Amino acid sequence: MEDQRILSAHERAADLERHVAMIAREFRSGFEAVDRIDRPAVTIFGSARVREGSAPYEQARAVAHAFARRRWAVVTGGGPGVMEAANRGAKEGGGLSVGFNIELPHEQHVNPYLDVALTFKHFYARKTMFVKAAEGFVVFPGGFGTADELFEALTLIQTGKVVHFPVVLFDAGYWDELLDWFRDDLLGEQMISPDDVKLLHVTDDADDAVSRVIDCYERRCAHVPAEPVKADAQ
Repeated sequence: MEDQRILSAHERAADLERHVAMIAREFRSGFEAVDRIDRPAVTIFGSARVREGSAPYEQARAVAHAFARRRWAVVTGGGPGVMEAANRGAKEGGGLSVGFNIELPHEQHVNPYLDVALTFKHFYARKTMFVKAAEGFVVFPGGFGTADELFEALTLIQTGKVVHFPVVLFDAGYWDELLDWFRDDLLGEQMISPDDVKLLHVTDDADDAVSRVIDCYERRCAHVPAEPVKADAQ
C-alpha cells in the first residue's frame, strides 16, 4: 500500500517525490470539495459497524435530521454505520449531505445518501477536511477510528491550531468511563487543565446536541478564550 511505503522508516525522501505530489493534489481536491459546502456544517463521527435500528444509528439519524432542518450541512466519513445514518438523516431533513470516504483494504463502501462525495487515499488529508468543513463535532459511540478523530479534534483545539468550537459526545453512558479517566487521572495528575475538560459537552438529547453547536456558532464561541490555556499536546 502507498501509505505503508510513505510511513516506512526505510524509504528516503528522494524516492517519495511522486507520492508527495499525489498528496498535494488530494489536499487540493479536498479543499475544493469543502468549497462546495454553502452553509455552516457539523461533522458527525461514530462507528461504521452499527446497523439500522440500533440506538447509535437512529440517534445519529435524528441529530443529522435536526441539523438539516436548521439549514446546516452534515459531514461524515461517507461510509456505513453512524456515517450512513447521519447522511441519511441530513437528506431526510432536506439538508446538504457530505461524505469524505477513505480507501481501505476491506473496501469501506460509500453510503447512498451523499450530495457531495470524495474518496481519499490518505487519512491525514481526509481528517483535515473534517476539521476545515466544520463549525462543531458530534461524536457517537465508536472504536479506534472514532477515538482517533475525537482526540485529534481536542488536541487541535487545546493547542490553538483551530478556532475553538464545540465537541459534543452523544450517549453519556458510553463515554462515562473515558470522562472519569479525564477527571480522575489526567486532570488529577495535572496532565490536562480544567479548561481542557470543559471542551467536551455530553448529552443524550438530540435537540441539546444541535443547540450546543449552533448556539456556539451564532455567538462565535465568545465565551471561550481566543488563546489556548496550554500550548503542549502531551
